Amino acid sequence: MIEHARNILKSVFGYDDFISLQREVIANVLHGKDTLAVMPTGGGKSLCYQIPALIFEGLTIVVSPLISLMKDQVEQLAELEVPAVLLNSSLSSEAYRANVERIRRREAKLLYVAPETLLKQNVLALFETIPVPCLAIDEAHCISEWGPDFRPEYRQLAEIRARLPDAVCVALTATATPRVREDIRTCLGFDDLNQFVASFNRENLLIRVIPKEDPLRQTVAFLNKFPNESGIIYCATRRQVDNLSAELQSKGFSVGPYHAGLSETDRNRNQEQFARDGIRIVVATIAFGMGINKSNIRFVLHYDLPKNLENYYQEIGRAGRDGMRAECLLLFSYADIQKIRSFITKREELEKRAANLRLNAMVQFAESDVCRRIPLLNYFGEQFPDETCDLCDNCLAGEREWIDVTIPAQKFLSCVKRTGECFGATHIIDVLRGSRAEKVLRHRHHELSTHGIGREYSTKQWQQLARQLLHKGHMAQDSDFGGLSLTAKAWEVLSGKQAVLGRLDESNEPESLPEKAAGDESFHYDQQLFEMLRQKRKELADAAGVPPYVIFSDRSLAEMAAYLPQSNESMLAIHGVGRAKLEKYGPIFSTIIEDYCREHPEENGTPCPERRRPRSPGPNQKRRHIIIGEAYNSGESVASLAGKFNVKQGTVLDNLLEYFREGHPLRPEGLPVLINVSDQQRTRAMNTFKELGADFLRPVFAALNGEIGYEDLKILRLYHVSRRI
Repeated sequence: MIEHARNILKSVFGYDDFISLQREVIANVLHGKDTLAVMPTGGGKSLCYQIPALIFEGLTIVVSPLISLMKDQVEQLAELEVPAVLLNSSLSSEAYRANVERIRRREAKLLYVAPETLLKQNVLALFETIPVPCLAIDEAHCISEWGPDFRPEYRQLAEIRARLPDAVCVALTATATPRVREDIRTCLGFDDLNQFVASFNRENLLIRVIPKEDPLRQTVAFLNKFPNESGIIYCATRRQVDNLSAELQSKGFSVGPYHAGLSETDRNRNQEQFARDGIRIVVATIAFGMGINKSNIRFVLHYDLPKNLENYYQEIGRAGRDGMRAECLLLFSYADIQKIRSFITKREELEKRAANLRLNAMVQFAESDVCRRIPLLNYFGEQFPDETCDLCDNCLAGEREWIDVTIPAQKFLSCVKRTGECFGATHIIDVLRGSRAEKVLRHRHHELSTHGIGREYSTKQWQQLARQLLHKGHMAQDSDFGGLSLTAKAWEVLSGKQAVLGRLDESNEPESLPEKAAGDESFHYDQQLFEMLRQKRKELADAAGVPPYVIFSDRSLAEMAAYLPQSNESMLAIHGVGRAKLEKYGPIFSTIIEDYCREHPEENGTPCPERRRPRSPGPNQKRRHIIIGEAYNSGESVASLAGKFNVKQGTVLDNLLEYFREGHPLRPEGLPVLINVSDQQRTRAMNTFKELGADFLRPVFAALNGEIGYEDLKILRLYHVSRRI
């Protein structure tokens, strides 16, 4: 059945292969096993139930929390000629009845419905005579009382399962801590074995945090980096949304506000305009975004500090869903922390404790001086496998000045041990600084040998050290009560076998970093042609009354502008082009590309027709980049491989890079012979790749003032990445 699913993936949706855990989840669902799938935004969750829906006999019910999300999904499926309907309050009575009739006549394969609607008796009665083989619960974290987006109606979906005994159930979410995942499984009665948790790492997102000093000026400077691109700015309050939106409009930005205080008409209009590229930027509260499937959001700016990492992760996850580069910037200030804490104090005691723990995790992330992905992924129960990601501000900042903090680290860890490994950092710091607070006296911690041994450091400095010890893995923190405990690494420090390097600044405000451009994609594409294709896409979308990304994603257009497909076969090789879209839009976009090729017969000396993507190999054939990569690693030279395959040296280098990016190592020894630049230029190039990353050549080319050509940069990039393994 999985091969049937793979055929649908290509023929209907236009994708060459499954990503993330799609294959495993789809196979599990097709075998009738209830499944919990936790996959990042942009990780292809929708296909995990859409493909089984096209294989199963009968109707697949998709529970979705927002009307806009349902509408968006149904519009995209309509473009793919997949029969899907929705039932919600946004429909006229006539449209509602028409969709009900389509369900009764078994003309629909998918039904999108809100939990409140699904719980109605007249809707449940629809399914008494219609086979329902699958129940999909999207945004399943709404089930959990431990999550920030809990909705009681979602909790009642467990009752619906009893009404649909023959339906396999798949619950999907992008945002779920281990505790939330456990709660979802318990509520729905899922087996622990049928849980699939993909990596939370969004590799295409550049993550940055800078001090909030002059937020309006910083925001304008940031927006100027993304002319004509779509993005979201998140603010904490409605008033801030209105004020910032008005300020940006006065400065000529294409922007609209979105928050719960606006009328439903205004909210819907602004959301629709944003989805259809009528406005480029939305300034919004957290109320915005959950129902947006817009794939070409190139940036997310947090004007204010989010309340927790769940919200932060979910919000940055709306950027770069097409897989292309996107940038996420957080403006961080300690005043924002106090504002959030003031709201938390008004809650019930149990809620207060949980909210404070979530806020502490958010602050620790913002203050972290290690790779941003380490604390972010740790929060969701995942360990980032590397020390650096080369795509966050901390990693791009290069070497920092560290000092030996082994002695204060030993003091802190010793105090954690002597107090019983059950207290939070605040209490430990009170003991170290000799406090005689009621809690210290009540537990008789003023009698400990560690009481008062840390008066030489301020509370902020101890807090900074505590965060570093957590990030470095010397301590663990209880997720419920915040208590600290020692890990095996801590004992290495306490015994004097391991030193600790860190920072103990009096002020722990994050340092301001130079602006880093998001860069271009790893494949070179013609920007002029891309804009022409994007303009045609907008015309077609306006005529059809759908958002542009429903026609084609930015990634699809970028690949067209890179590979210049001019036949049905080569157009089908483009990401996101299936049979339905080929028939509907293939001739239109092929004509634009053909005309462009006639006007620009050569680019970098390569005739346009030769740049088409090669035909995909059969199931038992190896792709060419695999063959070339294996041959190169076995000792063959780049020159001999170019001769063997009758291609240019640059093509071999492109194949080797693709081979490397799929996780295969490359031997560096065969590359120095190809380098035709001076030692000084080589050193500068290596340092620039280290600073800017190796994903894109254009930023490196610009940083070197064009002194090294693209062909030489290809060799130097390959040499740089091969030596990092």
